[in-house]
Order: sequence, then C-alpha cells, then structure tokens
Amino acid sequence: MRNSCLTITEEVHFSLYCVEGSHGVVVSTVHGLFETTLPAVASPDEILAVLHKRYTRPCGASDLTLDVAERLFRYFSGELVDFEYPMDQRRFTPFQQLVYQAVHAIGYGSVKSYGEIAREIQRPRAARGVGAAMAHNSLPIIIPCHRVIGSSGAMTGYSAPGGVSRKEMLLRMEATVLQKKLDARPE
Repeated sequence: MRNSCLTITEEVHFSLYCVEGSHGVVVSTVHGLFETTLPAVASPDEILAVLHKRYTRPCGASDLTLDVAERLFRYFSGELVDFEYPMDQRRFTPFQQLVYQAVHAIGYGSVKSYGEIAREIQRPRAARGVGAAMAHNSLPIIIPCHRVIGSSGAMTGYSAPGGVSRKEMLLRMEATVLQKKLDARPE
C-alpha cells in the first residue's frame, strides 16, 4: 500500500486478492473505489495490519470490492477485463480528476505520452503535472498509469513497487493477451 499520512475515519470495505503467491487489496468507501494495490510479496496478515493502521473502520468485503478483486485476479492471470467502476474522487484535485479520466480511457494494450494526456485535457504545458498525478494514483490498473510513457517512447517513472520493470511487464502482458485474442479470431 502506498505510504500516506492520510487516515480515513469513515467505514471502508476491502477485499484481498492473490496472484501467484503475491497479494493485493481493493478498498472502497460508500462513494466508490478508494484504493487498489498491485500484488506484492506480503502476507494477508501484513496487509490487514496496514489496513487497520490506515483505515480506522475497515468492515470487510462488499460486492464492489469482491468484484474488483476478482477482476484484478483475472487481469493478472492474462484475461482482458474492463474496470468500469465508480471511484471515490473526493481526494483528487480538479487537475487530477481530468488526468485520471483521460488515463482511464486509454485502451488495453495502448499507450499515450504524458504530453498527449496534457494536450487532451487542454493543458499542453502540463506534462510534468500529469507525471505528478500519476505518481499519486491510488488506483493502479483501474486508472492504468502504466500505459503512460515518455514522449520518446521510453518507460519513465512508475512509482508502484517494481518501478519501470513492473510497468514494462504489465505492457508486455497486455500485448500478449491482445495478440492471443487476435490469433484466436477465425479468418
């Protein structure tokens, strides 16, 4: 889970998911998805301990967190899934909301540069601001910040565990899934 000074005192729901021995978590509030984590080498007990420190009222699973956790498992298992869910945007700045909406719309297996996102949101000189918003993305995969790359095509900046190598792995996985889907289509 991202290090943050933010402590949530309202009721939250959460579900864990496991991919090849690594665990991630999905957290939601009454307003929608609040946080997701990528699978990491941490035990469920370690994840729960962090949840109880950050969220003063964790209440177990909800239909939303269970569904998202199941789709994240399928995503990391190599399935093409969509993530159209309500998001709790209360802690996002107006600029972050614009950025996250544009990034959320990047198609599976596709990429855009920080500059392209800046131009899409009518802030052509804000590529660095887009990068900063990506660094604070609390919903990786749901808001697919791994699909945002440098203008030269370089894999730059990825603050999630594993850094740029994790970003490259996610993009390779998506490309493989898309290729399998293309190969499976009847001619």
